[in-house]
Amino acid sequence: MFSQHANSLAILTGLVSGNEAARIGKQLLSDTTLAPASIYFKYYLHLALVKAGLGNDYLHWLGKWRENMAMGLTTWAETSDLNTTRSDCHAWGASPNIEFFRTILGIDSDAPGFTKVSVEPHLGTIKAIGGEMPHPSGKIRVMYHEGNGHLNAEIDLPLKTTGKFVWKGKSYALKEGKNSIKI
Repeated sequence: MFSQHANSLAILTGLVSGNEAARIGKQLLSDTTLAPASIYFKYYLHLALVKAGLGNDYLHWLGKWRENMAMGLTTWAETSDLNTTRSDCHAWGASPNIEFFRTILGIDSDAPGFTKVSVEPHLGTIKAIGGEMPHPSGKIRVMYHEGNGHLNAEIDLPLKTTGKFVWKGKSYALKEGKNSIKI
């Protein structure tokens, strides 16, 4: 039996990379013969898909959470099978709460103690978005506006925090305080 689980782990561990990871990532989304990831394991599946270069499609992967909301649930179900779930209050299904920051806004730690950050947003079709995230030295704030083929990124880092902004494979240095990037 083949699964989304094993293939996700192959990408996450670096067993496959580059074009092969992208090819497997696309199969993870289209091959219905693979044993599907549970709501818990979708966190790792989504990390693998982002690592395979498919992060701009993140909002399309949230069908299970949309089903939860359509059923009127106000917290996430325990299992992916909503017809047989016995509880609707499980943190392991709450991965979109962190992935909004890590995937869409692109904020992630890039050094021990979060002393450096990597900001690599996956906006997909979103044209304007922003948010802030707690950090040991304050808050990280980001604001993105895309239009006319250009991206304007405003990134505010706490004191003594540096990092990099990555957009379409190109990296830009970030300093503590306010950073304005126009690409």
